[in-house]
Amino acid sequence: MVKGIMDPIPTLVDSGSSKNFLDINFAQNNKIPLTPLVNPRTVIAIDSKELPNKIKNKATLEVEIEGWTFDITFFVMDLGDTDMILGLDWLQEADPDINWKTLEISWKGRPITAKAGKDLPTITEEFMEFIDVFSEELFKKLPEHRPFDCNIDFQEGSDLPKPAKVYPLSPIESRTIKEFIDQELADGKIRPSKSPIASPCFFVKKKDGSLRLVTDYRKINNITIPDQFPMPLQVELVDQVKNAKIYSKLDLRWGFNNIRIKEGDEWKTAFRTAYGIYEYLVMPFGLKNAPAVLQRMMNDIFRHLLGVTVVVYMDDILIFSEKEEDHAKHVKEVLKILRENNLYAKLSKCKFFVKKVIFLGLVITPEGNSMEEEKIKAIMEWGAPRKIKEVQAFLGFVNFYRRFIAEFSKIARPLHDLTKKDTRFEWNQECQQAFEEIKKRVSQDPVLIHPDPDKPFILETDASGIAIGAILSQRGEDGYLHPIAYLSKSYNDAQRNYDTANKELLAIVESLKHWRIYLEGTILPVTVFTDHQNLERWKNAETFNRRHARWHMELASFNFEIHYRLGKMSNKPDALSRRHDHEDIPNPQQIMINAERFKGFKANIEINIISMIREGLSDDESLTTLIASTKKKEDLPPSIRKQYDKYEWKEDLLWYEGRIVIPENKET
Repeated sequence: MVKGIMDPIPTLVDSGSSKNFLDINFAQNNKIPLTPLVNPRTVIAIDSKELPNKIKNKATLEVEIEGWTFDITFFVMDLGDTDMILGLDWLQEADPDINWKTLEISWKGRPITAKAGKDLPTITEEFMEFIDVFSEELFKKLPEHRPFDCNIDFQEGSDLPKPAKVYPLSPIESRTIKEFIDQELADGKIRPSKSPIASPCFFVKKKDGSLRLVTDYRKINNITIPDQFPMPLQVELVDQVKNAKIYSKLDLRWGFNNIRIKEGDEWKTAFRTAYGIYEYLVMPFGLKNAPAVLQRMMNDIFRHLLGVTVVVYMDDILIFSEKEEDHAKHVKEVLKILRENNLYAKLSKCKFFVKKVIFLGLVITPEGNSMEEEKIKAIMEWGAPRKIKEVQAFLGFVNFYRRFIAEFSKIARPLHDLTKKDTRFEWNQECQQAFEEIKKRVSQDPVLIHPDPDKPFILETDASGIAIGAILSQRGEDGYLHPIAYLSKSYNDAQRNYDTANKELLAIVESLKHWRIYLEGTILPVTVFTDHQNLERWKNAETFNRRHARWHMELASFNFEIHYRLGKMSNKPDALSRRHDHEDIPNPQQIMINAERFKGFKANIEINIISMIREGLSDDESLTTLIASTKKKEDLPPSIRKQYDKYEWKEDLLWYEGRIVIPENKET
């Protein structure tokens, strides 16, 4: 079903089609609004021949499939007898499971985000004069040098890192990196390099299933002088829009790539591939100073509008107006500035004329914002204890803050009474009132304080089998450590299968990202406490898997240090990660598209090699002794332990010098 159209629409699901398509006659008959393309697109048919008519329009529709709702962008053309084609774009976004026997698509209960129809990203008539600002084709042009160019200054006396090794790639990755190099060379955004340094690069999988090439600039970042330009504070940005009645939000297309590398510094961005060494002419993702460089440019070009009709955080632009009749003018002023500076927005991520908008992770409306609610959500949603152990866990958490709460002992007495020896557990109204009052007290002054960017932040994290927990704190004027915000978050389906080390690392990654607005680009390093000792060395690890590579990339702009702390000293985040209301209740598998709705489907089946290797390791008797000794090598005598120094057991795999050991097995 398409919103606004009563009858179901026969749809072709085809992974052989790279894009989603809508029939032009169907669109005209149903008065579907179309968005003109700046540059018409050519269509290549299955026989590799170009179709005579080019695509000139696209449309974004709210499509409902068996109760699930998607916002889908279609290219509009003549499809003959077919009204709609859902291609690889949609399949990668939805990421369905496919039953080849029954020809059914399902998602095993994984939620798909639905958006309201009024928020669909389309250009209204009054902004059509700025259609070029949303052009993907124009964005591909190399930007000019400007005063905001990214310079990379190394610390005096620092040694240049040694050139990196080329990481092995799969056949698909090899093709993808070749295509990337060819495209970026054609666009003029990279060039061949003779740099004496070259950072390693590899692929990480994006949410839509496609591959993104990333460069590991850790060794470059370690010797780069930090840019001291201050990042905006969330509380200040939100305060500036408090009187607004209507909003629009723009998202820059590949924000960092809009800035050139300072002439003469390009060699410092070099990356090594099997096809040669190349260097960037535009600012790539992963440089430690990239956020500050981008923020400086955005502050400068919008300097006359900042705090008046615009707030900006890197590539996120929020336009706000106190009067609705003024809003179109304010949006046009911003679009005009983007055009004058050859900056381009991504239409699919833009919102126009809305009364509610998500900005920096906060819900903002004319009635207020969710900033304070987000800080204390982990506490206020804490469910009432069901047994003595859960009462003890809650009291263990709040005891850290009892010095800030007047008459704490009196308030908490009903809960303490429950923990006495030989006391029968009975949760009554008095207990509930004490529980709610304590939650309220630890979520407000004087326990909770506002962040101060001039003071160091302390981040305490923990992971349990069901969730992560974290507390962000600073020293108050009284010299004591006060919480700024709390986090408690359950795992998704994939995260639930992580081993202990990866769950503990996930807690750090998710916490830093969750409090990005406070912690990104801080001058003073954020002190991170974890009860997993091996993570102290994670930032400087020489070998890591793809998941860790992605996390390294995502945290490149954060200045943080990981420190080990005994588990018994981590009661605060520990309690948040073990809230009983996070206990897993698996969702039933739901059928999304029935067999009779299939008109065609093609797909490549990916074999799970890692699972096969794990099974092979357990079956290969020749490796039994080696695996057992590697697992417990810390307990072996030094003379014997030395034999296993190059081996490591992690993620249920045997590693030798950073490479996975393949067992003797026909399948592997």
